[in-house]
Amino acid sequence: MLNLFRRPAHKEITPHALAEMLAAGEAILVDVREADEFASGHVAGALSMPLSRFQASALPAAGKPVILTCAAGRRSAMALDKAAAGRPDIDTHLAGGMGAWRAAGLPVVTGN
Repeated sequence: MLNLFRRPAHKEITPHALAEMLAAGEAILVDVREADEFASGHVAGALSMPLSRFQASALPAAGKPVILTCAAGRRSAMALDKAAAGRPDIDTHLAGGMGAWRAAGLPVVTGN
């Protein structure tokens, strides 16, 4: 049965596709995990904007896609929901979050 009230799913990008976009300078990655999680390992060049202080209006407007990530995808989906009204152009997150990034063998950096 068709559910007319169901929200469409957020767009997802795979770790390798995101890595290619970042290497080419074609995307901005925003990590919505808390500061201690970010410091323990994140994608090089990612911006930290913890969900606890997340404001869609503070997201960069750089003319390229802004992609969100978290640990596994739940918090980045919540951030996408928050961004939907004010920034409908922000509609994609990393499938599986940092867990999937690490599982794909992609590099992480530590510290702030």
